[in-house]
Amino acid sequence: MLAPMVLARRDRAWFLAGLTTVASVAGGLFGYLIGKFLFGTVAEPIIEFYDARLAFERARTWFEIYGVWVVFVAGFTPIPYKIFTISAGLIGMSLVPFLLASLVGRGARFFLVAGLILLGGEALETRLRRHVDVVGWVTVVVLISGFLWLSG
Repeated sequence: MLAPMVLARRDRAWFLAGLTTVASVAGGLFGYLIGKFLFGTVAEPIIEFYDARLAFERARTWFEIYGVWVVFVAGFTPIPYKIFTISAGLIGMSLVPFLLASLVGRGARFFLVAGLILLGGEALETRLRRHVDVVGWVTVVVLISGFLWLSG
């Protein structure tokens, strides 16, 4: 939704990216609270509705290993962010690091999209829509490679 909105109102691109970031992080906080307080009654049916049990279990394992970095990567990439927000609440991740990682990850994604649309216009928007998942996964590979290189 952000890309077409930026195309329609280029003069408000950064405002729209900021608004999208804040709304997404608020939604992430809602998912976190569901995981923390309402897993059995609300979150579990949502996971079943999306047929996401395997993704949820994988997310839980990743949290145990990588902590807050999981939220950042999920916020930036095409990985389903909502699964990770619920998982973060369920495992009891500290709220401030969760919010900061969400803000940075989601903000980076949305401001990058707004900037690319400002630079490339409608032609780039069409290509971006077609290839957004590939761009996201390439970013994940680059981030993980950089992390492994720096820690190795």
